[in-house]
Amino acid sequence: MSESIRFVDLIQSRIDGFLDARASILVSIADELSPIAAFSRDFLSGGKRFRALFCFWGWQAVRTAGDDAGDAPVLAGGPLDAVVSVASALELFHAAALVHDDLIDNSDTRRGKPSAHRRFQALHDEEGWQGSGESFGFGAATLLGDLILILSDELFDEGLQQLVSPAARRSARAEFNRMRIDVTAGQYLDIFEEIGWAGRPDADQLARAERVIVYKSAKYSIESPLLIGASLAGATVGQLEALRAFGLPLGIAYQLRDDLLGVFGDAEVTGKPSGDDLREGKRTVLIALTREAVPAGARAALDELLGDPDLTPQQIQTLQMTIRESGAVDTVEGMIARNVERAIAALEEAPIGDAAKAHLRELAVTVTRRTA
Repeated sequence: MSESIRFVDLIQSRIDGFLDARASILVSIADELSPIAAFSRDFLSGGKRFRALFCFWGWQAVRTAGDDAGDAPVLAGGPLDAVVSVASALELFHAAALVHDDLIDNSDTRRGKPSAHRRFQALHDEEGWQGSGESFGFGAATLLGDLILILSDELFDEGLQQLVSPAARRSARAEFNRMRIDVTAGQYLDIFEEIGWAGRPDADQLARAERVIVYKSAKYSIESPLLIGASLAGATVGQLEALRAFGLPLGIAYQLRDDLLGVFGDAEVTGKPSGDDLREGKRTVLIALTREAVPAGARAALDELLGDPDLTPQQIQTLQMTIRESGAVDTVEGMIARNVERAIAALEEAPIGDAAKAHLRELAVTVTRRTA
């Protein structure tokens, strides 16, 4: 995976340079905007870069299709620069989504550090400014997320302008636009399920939770980055469909793993409090399966506790035990395994480069067996 490591380094360098240039614009407007620039850089430093990597290997998969030598050397400049900018734009979009997601969920932490709105709140309190620090934090973080979202579109366009093929530009832009609609729709459905589940038949809850997974995460995390990268290389309809058949089930498996980590993850590894999804009341596949499996009394107790932001560690442990003993964890693990099998089967038949297939297989393991 050394080529992936080199690409991640290129991504960080591109993001840093891009944000530094925009920071100078902000500070030229007013010195008071310097925290916006600083928090943007901090929030986009590091991370797993999965979306950027799937974009890169989607590009490589098409670029090297039919190449007997496997992966042709990737040199600086030319099409690679376009891929670096587009993949970096995906990372900016992801960062903006996280800022807004933390606002929606009222989360205190992100990757083991204070979330954006809590950082702005702390700044307000440290400076002794008037008014509510919490209100300032929420307002400032909303604008930070909006700004990063705007910058992601600007950087995406910069990447597209480096492509020669108008068809490739149109295809990548169309997929990017659709991705943004899908993830916004999925985010809305996610928060709707937290308050609308009680008025829906219990039998529908699993299907509704699966729909959230597809639109909030699976498409945006893996399928769309793959297709955007492939489009940059001039992918055929057949290649796009093959990568879609790989990316969607893998994206579902990715989010199912995330749901397990949201309930059982180690806070020191995930950077989020253990059981955070339980406090937020996430109506995930894991919860839907638990509710189906437990008797009425346990289901009522689960419903009463789920979504209480003041859950004690003991109550978290009780909910975790209920979920484990229901068999839902084993069922979700089985769903992850089956979706990975579907993805790999589709990958084997895909008309793409063999070396890229090998890298995508490795990524499939990485994203579905992670601990954070």
